[in-house]
Amino acid sequence: QVLLVESGGGSVQAGGSLRLSCQGSGYTSRRNCWGWFRQAPGKEREGLAAHSISGNSTYYAGSVKGRFTISRDNIKNTVYLQMNSLKPEDTAMYYCAASGYVGDYCYTTLAQPGSGDWGQGTQVTVSS
Repeated sequence: QVLLVESGGGSVQAGGSLRLSCQGSGYTSRRNCWGWFRQAPGKEREGLAAHSISGNSTYYAGSVKGRFTISRDNIKNTVYLQMNSLKPEDTAMYYCAASGYVGDYCYTTLAQPGSGDWGQGTQVTVSS
């Protein structure tokens, strides 16, 4: 069992930055695949970024590539999402997820319904 707790959300003006954190506890050493997703009211969940520790590979959705960066601090068992140049359309609840999956399809695996461990989310609001 892995518990994930997100933090770092808040309100920011367009063009600003936020860094989200996802603190993991429990058997985090068994979680190789980590990612960030978001969901805005009335919209489907959207994958943003994923990182495979074993494969040292990273995926970014086109909507955030070049603006968002996923990183992990293995000592602190924490995954971060640095978000720059924020836009009003980035407003959503942001979630982190983790899976024990080892392979080339980290993002795809996390995106499957019911897959992996998920946090409760942190709200990000970007005003124009």
